[in-house]
Amino acid sequence: MPIKDQINTDLTQALREGDETRKRTLRLLLSVIHNAEIEKGEALDDGGVLGAISKQVKQRRESAEEFRRGGRQDLVDKEEAEAVVLQAYLPPAMSREEIEAAARKVIGEVGAQGPRDMGKVMAPLTAQLRGRADGKEVSDVVREMLGQM
Repeated sequence: MPIKDQINTDLTQALREGDETRKRTLRLLLSVIHNAEIEKGEALDDGGVLGAISKQVKQRRESAEEFRRGGRQDLVDKEEAEAVVLQAYLPPAMSREEIEAAARKVIGEVGAQGPRDMGKVMAPLTAQLRGRADGKEVSDVVREMLGQM
């Protein structure tokens, strides 16, 4: 079942159960996906939906951190609860070793020689790992590996 269909099914279930957090979060997520589809001009595949979900999770975590600094624990709790709901749709995060293995493969495929070739490596690697690994961590791994060349 496509992820978008699963989200719609889960929204219906949340409506029946009266789960306000899931209901609010899934409605917002479907809105974000819909807007991304309009912008792209076509329906998103599962990779695109995963990208939208991971972007929303990242946004929730950043917001929670800002609210924590501002002393707004009520909003921290809300953002973290929404992040948990969204995180359920993402595959388990890749370990650093798995990211390194994927990066090694892409570096070999594109023939990267050093740090100057970071862009050549990052484009295909981020497309390959979308939704499964944090972009900053992937960038750090690639930068470290290319720096050793």
